[in-house]
Amino acid sequence: MGFEVWPEAIELGELFNEHGYELALVGGPVRDLLLQRPSHDLDFCTSARPEEFEPILRKWGHGFWDMGRKFGTLGAMKRRADGSEIGVEVTTYRRDTYDPDSRKPEVNYGDSLEGDLSRRDFTVNAMALRVPQCEFVDPFNGANDLNKKILRTPVDPAQSFDDDPLRMMRAVRFVAQLGFRIEPETAEAITRMVDRIEIVSAERVRDELTKLLLSDNPRAGLEALVESGLADIVLPELPALQLELDEHHRHKDVFEHTLMVLDRAIALETGPDGPVPRPDLTLRLAALMHDVGKPKTRRFEPGGKVSFHRHDLVGAKLTRKRLKALRFDHHLIEDVSDLVALHLRFHGYIDEPWTDSAVRRYVRDAGHLYHRLNRLTRADATTQNKRKARMFSEAMDDMEARVIELKKREDIDAIRPDLNGNEIIEILGVEPGPIVGEAYRHMLEFRLDHGPAEHDEAEAELRRWYAERSAQ
Repeated sequence: MGFEVWPEAIELGELFNEHGYELALVGGPVRDLLLQRPSHDLDFCTSARPEEFEPILRKWGHGFWDMGRKFGTLGAMKRRADGSEIGVEVTTYRRDTYDPDSRKPEVNYGDSLEGDLSRRDFTVNAMALRVPQCEFVDPFNGANDLNKKILRTPVDPAQSFDDDPLRMMRAVRFVAQLGFRIEPETAEAITRMVDRIEIVSAERVRDELTKLLLSDNPRAGLEALVESGLADIVLPELPALQLELDEHHRHKDVFEHTLMVLDRAIALETGPDGPVPRPDLTLRLAALMHDVGKPKTRRFEPGGKVSFHRHDLVGAKLTRKRLKALRFDHHLIEDVSDLVALHLRFHGYIDEPWTDSAVRRYVRDAGHLYHRLNRLTRADATTQNKRKARMFSEAMDDMEARVIELKKREDIDAIRPDLNGNEIIEILGVEPGPIVGEAYRHMLEFRLDHGPAEHDEAEAELRRWYAERSAQ
């Protein structure tokens, strides 16, 4: 085979060989080697038992870990001459059996490399490279499938997915990550067996969905997720966007529009030093979920028009509920839900440019999501009308330029009243309590409306408001 193998793999193979044990590089690293893709961690399997190869691994590397000991897996890091590190995991040959009500395997050690490869998810991951001799092992024609960009299971797909239903999610993830297609018999098995995904923990489904979304081409994976029927269980809001079009096509295919918005949002991600570095899970999830409120809010109006009133707020609630069910991080859930709730906020600017007060409120409400919200808003403008598209883009450019100018004059990223709580208490001569909070909120509104004020001006406004309130 015409490829250069990691020197660390050869070195480790020689050590195992000296002790009379077999060692083979397996799975993703072998696939990536053939695809000439970088691989930062190396996976191996061996004829040795963990207690037998543990001393070898400890002596060879550093940072030894054994969290997977009960599955026959031990790991270590190796520091290279240039200061970089590479991680390795070594697992004893296995032949797993599964409880049909769980995806956790009962680990039984195997006695051959070929037997170990047969229990892997897809043929493209069931290839191995024996080290140090660099003998390529491919009992299920994975290299041929790799060349044809096909995903196929080494054994009967029904058996494979019944053993480990998470493999169905991995299939659609690989469609996105590798640009592969699922072989027809394998795809049919997924469609027949989608209900099996319900025994998989939400966290593992979330992890696969995250990897899919962070890939170079999430659209293909999401289409496969919906076509397979998996989305009906793990992300039902997505297939629900496939609304039936009315006969006159007066509204867009929301599912297709969503995928287009996702593509456009990804194109607007920035470099590592930009405000929204690629890949950005928050922006991509927001683009995916921004219109999930439309099916529940669709109304057919007189004259054949279709409306989706308040779909932004309804969508934010649905987004929060779904991401919680998938066990996403609390902060991510709040950020994505807020972006969905705010994604229509800018649209009024096009008809009539906002006052400085309105711009300040937009920036305040967006908070740390300001740059993501602007990118989501731009991505959502998918009109084919060139004049409308140009007007929208120019309006967005204008608003962003105004924000930059305002920032030169005042701190609009963290707008606070010109008077703090203690100053309000001292000026009004009141005790701490609800009145102070009420006054604080009024002074915040005053700051948003008029910009920063001198202390005397702010004090005069506070006294005016308090006198007016007391007279009521």
